[in-house]
Amino acid sequence: MYETDAELTALQQLLDASFARASDHLTGIMRPERRLTAEQLVADLTGIAVLNVATVTARGEPRISAVDGHFLHGCWHFTTDGGSAKARQLRARPAISVSYTPRDGYGVFCHGRARFLDRGSPDFTVLSEHCIRTYGQSPDEWGGNIAYVRVEPAWLVGFAFAREDA
Repeated sequence: MYETDAELTALQQLLDASFARASDHLTGIMRPERRLTAEQLVADLTGIAVLNVATVTARGEPRISAVDGHFLHGCWHFTTDGGSAKARQLRARPAISVSYTPRDGYGVFCHGRARFLDRGSPDFTVLSEHCIRTYGQSPDEWGGNIAYVRVEPAWLVGFAFAREDA
């Protein structure tokens, strides 16, 4: 868990605001007792999470792919080849949606903007060092043009029909 108290508070505020403007259909499924709190989310999202990432082509056609996601400081992060279609699409149109659904009855859904992290910036360093601890090597060893991406969330919800640890 990397989140500070301030980040946990901001994440909880985002979760509350997102549910407040969610549709009746969504809130009917994600009733209050099923909604994950900020503390539950960060406790659950400690390892690699296979994220479904949605982007849009220049012609407005939707595209979906999967990445290894990392939930750090209250935001999703991932790396990808800087020349991939996903990276090109996000540089041109940074709107992004990601979902994490590891099993039936559990999900985390997020809409926001992709921010490519500048090498040497504090956010880049956090993700790079996390990846080295997680994979035993830097993503830069996987290719010469690795993009480090943070999803800046505008809307985020999480739910569990039944808590596995309950």
